[in-house]
Amino acid sequence: MTEIEMKQRTKDFSIRILKLIEDLPEARAARIIANQLGRAGTSVAANYRAVCRAKSNADMVTKVTTVEEEADECAFWLELVAETGLMAAAQTGALLKEAGELTAMMVASRRTLLAGNRK
Repeated sequence: MTEIEMKQRTKDFSIRILKLIEDLPEARAARIIANQLGRAGTSVAANYRAVCRAKSNADMVTKVTTVEEEADECAFWLELVAETGLMAAAQTGALLKEAGELTAMMVASRRTLLAGNRK
């Protein structure tokens, strides 16, 4: 996947997260989760853009790790949305899958970057 394609993919993920948040009920628990999910979800795209501007391999590793952590955090909040009954698992499933894929891609990128440092 190219840098441009990944920028778009992470932006689309953030937009989908924001749209899901809009569909959450107006309950106290939902507001707490929505705030955390919104921060983590938009952070995925924003921090991936930072990856693209990294000044060194070490800087890139740090930034990729941040994207990895934020994508994984999204997965946690999406699981919580479903497991607390705020939304059906069917409504969060595609986003949960995407969060997992983004996390896995960032893990692979980080490992590749670190392996390159050892040479």
